[in-house]
Amino acid sequence: MFKKILIANRGEIACRVAATARRMGIKTVAVYSDADASAKHVAACDEAVHIGGSAPKDSYLQWERILAAAMQTGAEAIHPGYGFLSENDAFATTCTSAGLVFIGPPASAILAMGLKAESKRLMSAAGVPLVPGYHGTNQDAALLQREADGIGYPVLIKASAGGGGKGMRIVDKAADFAASLASCKREAINSFGNDSVLIEKYVPRPRHIEIQVFGDTQGNCVYLFERDCSVQRRHQKVLEEAPAPGLTQAMREAMGAAAVAAAKAVNYVGAGTVEFIVEQSDAGMKFFFMEMNTRLQVEHPVTEAITGLDLVEWQLRVASGEPLPLKQDQLQIKGHAIEARICAESPDNNFLPATGTLRVYRHGSHLAFERATSDGAVRVDSGVREGDTISPFYDSMIAKLIVHGDTREHARALLDVALGQTHIVGLQNNVQFLRHVVTSQSFAKADLDTALIERERDVLFNQHPISNEVAIDAAVTRIVQQEKALEGDDPLSKRDAWRAYGESTRRFDFEISDKLESKSYKVSQLVTLATQAHSGLQAVYVQKDAAADEMHVFTNTGAAVIRHINRLSLVAAQDAHSGGGLNAPMPGKVVSFDVKAGDKVAKGQRVAVMEAMKMEHAITAPADGVVGELLYAAGEQVAEGAALLTLKEQS
Repeated sequence: MFKKILIANRGEIACRVAATARRMGIKTVAVYSDADASAKHVAACDEAVHIGGSAPKDSYLQWERILAAAMQTGAEAIHPGYGFLSENDAFATTCTSAGLVFIGPPASAILAMGLKAESKRLMSAAGVPLVPGYHGTNQDAALLQREADGIGYPVLIKASAGGGGKGMRIVDKAADFAASLASCKREAINSFGNDSVLIEKYVPRPRHIEIQVFGDTQGNCVYLFERDCSVQRRHQKVLEEAPAPGLTQAMREAMGAAAVAAAKAVNYVGAGTVEFIVEQSDAGMKFFFMEMNTRLQVEHPVTEAITGLDLVEWQLRVASGEPLPLKQDQLQIKGHAIEARICAESPDNNFLPATGTLRVYRHGSHLAFERATSDGAVRVDSGVREGDTISPFYDSMIAKLIVHGDTREHARALLDVALGQTHIVGLQNNVQFLRHVVTSQSFAKADLDTALIERERDVLFNQHPISNEVAIDAAVTRIVQQEKALEGDDPLSKRDAWRAYGESTRRFDFEISDKLESKSYKVSQLVTLATQAHSGLQAVYVQKDAAADEMHVFTNTGAAVIRHINRLSLVAAQDAHSGGGLNAPMPGKVVSFDVKAGDKVAKGQRVAVMEAMKMEHAITAPADGVVGELLYAAGEQVAEGAALLTLKEQS
């Protein structure tokens, strides 16, 4: 077994590999970019080597630097993780030439499966079922049109070198084919440097089911059952589960045998995934080979959960020359597992990726990078910590949340609870969206296909599971409890607004979903709130602002973001800036400037107006002076603390 390995990746997969290596007594070396200097994966390894700039092309794709780091630290092998160089046959070849073990398949297998058209020709020869289509090398547009017409519409155009949903178009009729082909080729050349495509029959209501395979250097190969990855957005996976709901044992065995045949056709070694598209009809299900991923998959933890195996350990053992730990008849399925990908993105805005700092990042009780094999187990694999930043340089995944139950319904219930206990503040994320998917009718009934999200969009997008009244009550509970904690023995410190006659009320102002909301409470109600927990409330996190608190409310049924408008603080903030603050007191919009470059201004003179929280705020000069430069234009959004203009003070 290896004594030291280098992990040529970052984030949660680097942490995942390091965890198994540590358990096996293997030392690890991390590599990191400028942006990842203080990343979690760097701390997870025994050593770390800087390899370049923040962009992947300047660091994680610089294999010469990675090889040099391996040599420098005395690593015997390189684990590529997934993404980056994991399916680069040239990198695998170079590792071998340098005397390093590439913890993955032979370069020849990566090359054979790397091009979709070539892999389909190989699979056809191996007897693996294929979707009817054209997989030839002739890329003449007229020929491709004729092939599509012969297959029958709808057809799917796919980039031969593609992946991740790029270079893919569904064409419903012959008249649309030429334009779709041109568009697909443009995207393919930009994404992969190769505009070759293949044409396939489009399967209606398809399911995406993949088989985990493993081969060793002695020629043995097994399949570790299937994963259903049908729940997708923009051809990218959202939820994965194992085993696949509704799959018969006969079909499982047939798909497993086909996957093993595919692996053996290219003398496969290590972990790989054979992906199938499954046609659903009244007559039953048929499966067709789609592609093979020659690496470990993001969703491998669900396979670990139902088999009780550590797939990274298997990778390390096979790469060091050991035979597979188990034979096919020794493998069995136990229970059901589901994985949710938690990402920094805005589902309601077409899943636009988000960046920002994880000001709050909390989960319920869970395992980390361990097999969630016991009934009721929850596992969270994450490459970030509270306080870390999700940058624009890498993918938007924050964590993988994996649950294991004795049945699918048990696992689904566990997942909803675990998602509800996931609290993220600081950037947009898809946690609430995932809860909507998990509780949707289609997912609950296992009515699965790759169009599930589109089919259920009315209950998945722009949902507000917490009413404004519940959110306000929760927020006020937090406010009065914080105030109560500040009270002392001094009667003047009391916040109960005591009166000799009658009972006073107190008004609270909030902004929710861009609307102003107010609610008044009797003092007796506030006293009750200060001493009792809000029903169903998990947590309220507060983000301070100049004149408002942004409050993130988490309850058992969902979450909401509201802003508490503290009018006294608002006046104080304006008074403070009347002394001359030229910075934005809070995030907002520049309404207008009252001055231009070169104008003389007097201390206290209004120089600009901002709008925030539906109110305007005057920005005044701190001293007599001359305006130097206006740093924004009217109508532009600005961040809190941003300088709006420069002022040269007069002596």
